[in-house]
Amino acid sequence: MNIYVPSKVATKPAIILALHYCGGTGEAYSSSTKYNSLADQKGFINIFPSTKKDNNCWEVNTAKGLSRDAGGDNQGLANMIKYTIQKYNADPAKVFVTGSSSGCMMTNVMIATYPDVFAAASCYSGVAAGCLAGSPGASPQTADPNCANGKVVKTSDEWGKQVKAMYPGFNGTYPRMATWHGTADSFVNYPNLAEQLKEWSGLLGVAFAKNVTNTPQSGYTQLVYGDGTKLVGYSAQGVGHTVPVHEADDLKWFGL
Repeated sequence: MNIYVPSKVATKPAIILALHYCGGTGEAYSSSTKYNSLADQKGFINIFPSTKKDNNCWEVNTAKGLSRDAGGDNQGLANMIKYTIQKYNADPAKVFVTGSSSGCMMTNVMIATYPDVFAAASCYSGVAAGCLAGSPGASPQTADPNCANGKVVKTSDEWGKQVKAMYPGFNGTYPRMATWHGTADSFVNYPNLAEQLKEWSGLLGVAFAKNVTNTPQSGYTQLVYGDGTKLVGYSAQGVGHTVPVHEADDLKWFGL
């Protein structure tokens, strides 16, 4: 586990779990994002884990990986958070998750299977939790292509039932979610943004309210659900699969 604890760590620090893309590592994601320098300023702790299987892609396709406490990657990540909370006296009410591509797919899975662990999530270029369920793999080389190609289309209710089956009996509130996607993404196709928003809008009980253009920058449109405090999407016009990580916006969403 690659963990970054700033020299001036806050009392009861927050934790950000940051999940790499396929083919990546925690170390690479750490060095390509600004979360550590922001941790130096604000005193939170970052966890940058790595997965080594299936072309370094997170386990978002198997039954155990889409269940709570069943021995999947998700349970390992939840255990890292538990360890960090205990070792550093971190605030369990301020645990957040983010990631890019496969890391965004896993972000969706983490808040589906461990909704009581996280306060909020923000991620880039992913798919809805359960989109790859039953796929032979989770990487571009091994996965059923229908999910990444935007061909797995469900209603909000259908997505919601799939998520609830991942943690049966959960009656609490699901984490707040912000999800980003490029309109020109030909790797994890753009319709996957809408599927994520359908999934979480039902679970969070918020309906689409409005679009806000050129937010947070020119060419980006913010898709606001409800009053915008529980669910937002960001559509990046002309951007491909690699949507730049907007760390400052993530921290604002997390309340850090």
